[in-house]
Amino acid sequence: MTFTLRPIAIVRNQRKEIEDDHWGAVLSTIELAEEIDESSLTGIDTFSHLEVIFYFDKVLDHKIQYEARHPRNNKEFPKVGIFAQRGKNRPNKLGVTIVELVELDHRKLIVKGLDAIDGTPIIDIKPVMKEFLPIGEVRQPEWSVSLMNHYWS
Repeated sequence: MTFTLRPIAIVRNQRKEIEDDHWGAVLSTIELAEEIDESSLTGIDTFSHLEVIFYFDKVLDHKIQYEARHPRNNKEFPKVGIFAQRGKNRPNKLGVTIVELVELDHRKLIVKGLDAIDGTPIIDIKPVMKEFLPIGEVRQPEWSVSLMNHYWS
């Protein structure tokens, strides 16, 4: 089975290079593609947060990982499968992040905390609703807590 996805928007921000940390203060503008009607954003500003699905278009095909590895190639972390981590070198190159919606400006969304560099294609945007968040405590291994220490700060 094959299918085609087309970007619905593009990211504009000051981050030009791929970096692992310090995404929390990054302000990004998500600009709708010309063929997407502005009315597709009607009502989105009544939500505080959005889930943004994007495409890691700068990841080279030969860098894609299908097997277990040490996250960030750090031997201090255990080897885990690509689906047990959130690295960018994924088989389908998809990223997903929950961001704070700062402002809706016609065809543009200003968001905070989007960990995508300038020019990244956006595949979809969904409002965050409490009812879709996990019920109960979220469990994760200690290595992932350590890895995320400076991701947002």
